Amino acid sequence: MRFDIISCQPDLLESPFSHSIVKRAQQKGLVEIHLHDLRKYAINKYGQIDDYAFGGGAGMVMMVEPIDKCISALQAERTYDAIIYMTPDGKTLNQTIANQFSLLQNVIILCGHYKGVDERVRQRFVTHEVSIGDYVLSGGELGAAVLADAIIRIIPGVLNDESSALTDSFQDGLLAPPVYTRPAEYKGMKVPDILMSGDSPKIEAWRFEQAVERTRQRRPDLLGE
Repeated sequence: MRFDIISCQPDLLESPFSHSIVKRAQQKGLVEIHLHDLRKYAINKYGQIDDYAFGGGAGMVMMVEPIDKCISALQAERTYDAIIYMTPDGKTLNQTIANQFSLLQNVIILCGHYKGVDERVRQRFVTHEVSIGDYVLSGGELGAAVLADAIIRIIPGVLNDESSALTDSFQDGLLAPPVYTRPAEYKGMKVPDILMSGDSPKIEAWRFEQAVERTRQRRPDLLGE
């Protein structure tokens, strides 16, 4: 899967994609991540990519021309399955959305900044608008990193144990159950006996019961309660 991420501050994305699972996914050749500096498509030698909003008001707006040039240059090289705009008023990211995007081959992610992009960008180019929560960040870069990470980790072959992603929270509409590791007892706190019983069916039943109970306590909305 290929990600082309458009940003006016691409350096912010260097670190998130240079470590851990995402790094290994690229090393395995399962994922390509290409960062594009929007200022290379600026309208003048000063690197201008934003301007004041028509009608007045505080804040600057990302201009349509630089974004058009960048996206058009990318589209001249390949066909894209989705052009995703990271914006607070987009659809809130969830596991279902990440699963759907993981089936695509070529994706552009456009990072918003300032007061957002000229509306004509959204009308002409954007196919999906995604938010990572009901709050505002300084730019879309961190949101793009979150989205890409959520997608990449469920691409087949990325995780050494593919069943790990399938048992994550939200994959089955529930939160994940409690997990334990060695030692079996620590400062008087013991691992539940069932987990050391070796009885797989009973362990799975216990985990399901715990997942339901944790979801009921912490996210009853997922159960429709």
